Formats: sequence, structure tokens, C-alpha cells
Amino acid sequence: MEPLMKLWSFDLVAWRGFLFSALILNFIFACQLFFLQPLVSALDTKPGDAAALFERVTQNVKVKKYSESLNDLNAAIEADPTLSEAYWHRASLLRQLCRYEESEKSYKKFLEMKPRDSAAEKELSQLQQAKSAFDSATNLLDTGDIKKALEYTDKVVLVFSPACSKAKLLKVRLLLADRDYSGVISEAGYILKEDEDNLEALLLRGRAYYYLADHDVALRHYQKGLRSDPEHGELKKTYFGLKNLLKKTKSAEDNANKGKLRLAVEEYKAALALDPNHSAHNVNLHLGLCKVLIKLGRGKDAISSCSEALELDGELIDALVQRGEAKILTEDWEGAVADLKEAAEKNPQDRTIREALMRAERSLKLSQRKDWYKILGVSKTASVSEIKKAYKKLALQWHPDKNVDNREEAENKFREIAAAYEVLGDEEKRTRYDQGEDIDDMGSGMGGGGFDPFSGGGQQYTFHFEGGFPGSGFGGFHF
Repeated sequence: MEPLMKLWSFDLVAWRGFLFSALILNFIFACQLFFLQPLVSALDTKPGDAAALFERVTQNVKVKKYSESLNDLNAAIEADPTLSEAYWHRASLLRQLCRYEESEKSYKKFLEMKPRDSAAEKELSQLQQAKSAFDSATNLLDTGDIKKALEYTDKVVLVFSPACSKAKLLKVRLLLADRDYSGVISEAGYILKEDEDNLEALLLRGRAYYYLADHDVALRHYQKGLRSDPEHGELKKTYFGLKNLLKKTKSAEDNANKGKLRLAVEEYKAALALDPNHSAHNVNLHLGLCKVLIKLGRGKDAISSCSEALELDGELIDALVQRGEAKILTEDWEGAVADLKEAAEKNPQDRTIREALMRAERSLKLSQRKDWYKILGVSKTASVSEIKKAYKKLALQWHPDKNVDNREEAENKFREIAAAYEVLGDEEKRTRYDQGEDIDDMGSGMGGGGFDPFSGGGQQYTFHFEGGFPGSGFGGFHF
């Protein structure tokens, strides 16, 4: 019984070994069929089979299966080095992929087999044009001739090499340099549909969103790229640069809201220095800085900051309003009125703007009225007796009878002096004048057309001076 059991055990082991060997052989055979299929297909180079091969290659190219097409063509050439059409198809595909050196070799090999083939010669010429245009566009990008570089890329390179990923990325870089951010987003989007992990496309598309101030979307692009390659230099630089910009901006705004105005000024300036080319974001930084400077009473600096904002966005109404307020601080009344009037025309429903404009217009009007204190040469706190004394002195000095050689000038001066005294010598009028009230009906015409001490009509003014005029024979005069 024991010998029988041993024999049975031996047979079982043998059968297991046989089955295992059979499985291994079947697996190897299956692998050979799978990996060598393109070669097997290409080995049979009968006319009908060759046509089927090229048809398959054409269809794969249409669906952008370039690697499969190249594998088929390479296998066919390896199986039959005399298959000239395979060289031509391979040359054409390599040209479309802008693998120009490899493509040129395949064209030349085909032309060795089929000399003076006009279609192949034409495609070889197109290859050379595409290669030259690609090199020129790359150089033009470096020299800053973006329009011409785009023309070369669009009208030559991508016409003859439509599957060239390098040319597509070059076009995206050119669009970014041309500040066509929507174009960048669109073209880089096409690249990412074919290769969602294309790091350069992610970087360039993220930058377009960045320059449109869509910072959240930009960050997502950078983050996706960094997940694929955490040590990618450009992605790291742009990602952390944006994070720093957002941090500085928030700090500036927070300090402005907390009333820490001087610190806010420094933070705004630091944020602006990070990327002077980021117009869509910097316009708000300039405006924020302008508002803080106005609160600090630094009108001249505020005007500069608001002007920078308007340079970036001429339709920014808030910047016009703030610049108008800053001009009021510098007593540029006309400039303030001009800015606030333009803002009011653009937004006629805003009551705050209208009120600011009214203030500026009133200040302008006050600035244009005569400074009677200055004309009489007295301070705004001068007493009634001081005003009268100053008037007497100036009236004697500029009386036309005492200025025969410059009578016209003297008459104008005398009118001004008399008009100044009419206001400042009257307590009620002086009070109204000091309060900034509009007293044009008795004041702005003074020295103009409303009051003339030499006119014959109207009220008569008589002035008596003790002792009379020096050197004269009369003790008083009247108008």
C-alpha cells in the first residue's frame, strides 16, 4: 500500500509541473502575439496589406495617435526596407510633429528610391520653411518682435507642422508676451486637453489667469503642476510669488482699515514693487495707496498714485473722485473740479460725487475772488482802525492826481483799494466775506464792473483825510 501511495504522489507532482509549464508557454506566446502584432502585420507587404497599413496609419494620425502610427511605419520599414511609401508616410508624420532632422532623413531616403518625386520634394521644401520659421519665431520672441513671431508661427510652422507641441507652446508664450490673455487660456486649454499634465501649458495658462487678476484659478493651475513635479523651478517661483503678493496686499488693506496709515503706505508700496507689470492688480493697489495718502493729507503724493491708477484704467471712476479730493488738498481747485465733473458725468446717480463736486466748485469760486486783506496789506485779524489806516495810506499813494505819469494803473489800483475797504470797512460785509459767503453782488465786481469810485452814477462816497494830501491844497476828496 505504501509503494502505491508514493507512486500516486509522484504522478501528482509530475502533472502539476506539466500544467505549470504549459501555462508559462501560453503566456509567452500571448505576449509575442501582442507585442509583435505591428511587426507581423507589416511583414506581409503585399499591395493590399500595405494599403491597409497606410490607411491605419492615416486614421491613427487623425485621432492623434502619433506613437502608434510611427511604430507601425517603423516596423514596416524594418520588415521591408524597400517599402518606399513607408518612408514617405514616416517623413510626413515626423514633419507634422516638427521632428525636422528625422523627417528630412526619411524624405531623402524616399527620394533616393523615387528621384525627382515632385510631391515629396514639395513637402521637403515645406519642412525646411517650417524649420526656418520656427527658429525665426523663437529668436523674434527674444528680441521682442511678437507680432512677426506670431505670424511665422501661425502661418508657416503650424500650417506645415500642425501636430508640433513645441510650436503650440511657442504660440502660447507669444500670446502671453502680447498680453492676449484670453488667447493664452484658449490655446493652452487645447494643449491640456491632449495632455492634462503638460507642465509648461499649466504654467502659461496660470500666468494668463494671474495677469487677469483671477488669482484663485491661477493658484489651482500652479498647484496642479507642482503635484506632478514639486521641484519645478518656474512653477515654484510663480506660485510662491503670487502667495507673497496676496499676503502683502491683504496686510496693506488690513492696516488701512485699522487706521495704521503709515504702515499701510509701506505695505502698498512693497506690494507694487513685487510685479510692476501686473496691471489688473496694481490698479487697485495704486487706488488703495491714493486713499491712504489723502487721509494722511499728502495731496501731491495722492495725486501721483491716483494718476497711476488712471493710467492703467482710464474708466476707473473712484480714481477720478479720489484724485479730485487730492487736488482739493493741494488747492488745485480747477483740477479738482475737472476730475469730479468727469466722474459725475460718468456716474450721474452718485450723490457723494455730486456733493464733492459742489465743494470743489465752491472752493474754486472762493479762490477766484479778490483777497481784500492782501490788497490792503493787512492780516485777517486786523482791527477796524488798522483797516482804515491801511486804506488811507494806500488811497493817498494811488490817487490818480498823485500819479499823472501812470494814471491808468493808478486808477485800477485805486478802484481795488476802495472796493476792499467797502467790504472790510463794513462789519456785516466783512463777516460774510470771512465766512466764505457769495457776496459777488457787492464784491466780485469790486475792482471790476460793479464798483467804480470814478463813475458818475450810483452812490457817492466821500472820504476825508485829516491834513489833506501831502503837498495839496485841499483837505478832502469825494467820489
